[in-house]
Amino acid sequence: MFRFILVFICVINIAFGALDENGNLIMEGVPNTNIAPLDSPQNATNPPINSPTIPTVNLSLSAPQEPGDLVTTLNIVIIITLLVLAPSLVLVMTSFTRIIIVLGFLRTAMGTQQSPPTQILVSLALILTFFIMEPVATEGYTNGIKPYIAKEIPYDEAFVRTVKPFKEFMLRNTREKDLALFFRIRNLENPQTIEDVPLTVLLPAFMISELKTAFQIGFLLYLPFLVIDMVVSSLLMALGMMMLPPIMISLPFKILIFILVDGFNLLVGNLVHSFK
Repeated sequence: MFRFILVFICVINIAFGALDENGNLIMEGVPNTNIAPLDSPQNATNPPINSPTIPTVNLSLSAPQEPGDLVTTLNIVIIITLLVLAPSLVLVMTSFTRIIIVLGFLRTAMGTQQSPPTQILVSLALILTFFIMEPVATEGYTNGIKPYIAKEIPYDEAFVRTVKPFKEFMLRNTREKDLALFFRIRNLENPQTIEDVPLTVLLPAFMISELKTAFQIGFLLYLPFLVIDMVVSSLLMALGMMMLPPIMISLPFKILIFILVDGFNLLVGNLVHSFK
């Protein structure tokens, strides 16, 4: 136990530079007793029993000795880059954009302020995104990533195979008008196959298509709640209660009607089926 405490104190003092030039421990308020290092001749005669080994971390850059070392390093860099860009990829290549916008419209139309909280809406949108994109991701993994890990195909072919299911998903949910817009901006010829559609053109077209679809769904969500607000406002004016905020009276009716029609079941079901 004493040796463990001693080693622990040495580690702490090493971290804060509390060793002198001879490697002796310097303790504040305690005179230097010239404690011999563990590997000194004094301790060699009485070797420590089960002395703990202090781990070290070595962060260094060196030239690769073999081509395989460079490939491994590049793979690590690519993986780290993908992890950094993962949130952006979720936004631009999946169904997340449409779902989160529609849920935001729903909360605004009901007038519930911060209920459900934003974290709940984002979590629900992510769960639905994983549910919708699971077949696409599985196909990409099976056709591209899995053979690449088994070293059956090169990196460029693995990338093409992995991205292909996502491109098909985005093309199915992208309006032809939006896709043609970016082809005209780039002065590109009309594509004949999926391979002829570059990701740099497909991604913005898919994004604006998702925004338009989400706003259309949001408009339809607003209509029934807008009717309730108008009816409540008319009743309050007829009763002479003009100083009473209509939203305070209409909010319970909105929540009641939304519960009676099983709103989340209808909304989520139609959202999922809206993707092709």
